[in-house]
Amino acid sequence: MKENYEMHIEVRPSSIHGNGIFTNIFIPEGKEIMIINGEVIDEQECVRREDNNNVYIFWNGNTYIDSSKTEKIKYINHKCDFNCEVIDRDEYSLMLVSYRDINAGEELTIDYGYEEIYEACCCSLCA
Repeated sequence: MKENYEMHIEVRPSSIHGNGIFTNIFIPEGKEIMIINGEVIDEQECVRREDNNNVYIFWNGNTYIDSSKTEKIKYINHKCDFNCEVIDRDEYSLMLVSYRDINAGEELTIDYGYEEIYEACCCSLCA
């Protein structure tokens, strides 16, 4: 039976930035943690929303997915030494997958993957 990791993910204050998402159980490397979905928008609407400080938009190679109204995934923080990655799922969603083993109590993080994030990053790899 496939483990439902999403039910073990909670939003808590983060030492990285604001709130973050944390697991309360061990998650082995390569496990599907949660589906990333939201409102599917086009590029023009994505640019408009980003200009209005919406930073919760994912791109799956075909469409933009605004996750600002989700309960959890919108709180995922950037870390250069990330423990999760985002992979393609279908035209309207993505999947958050564990990149390495993640211990209970650990914050789930991804590499946002855009140049500006590294300029502002204060992690041990960037310091």
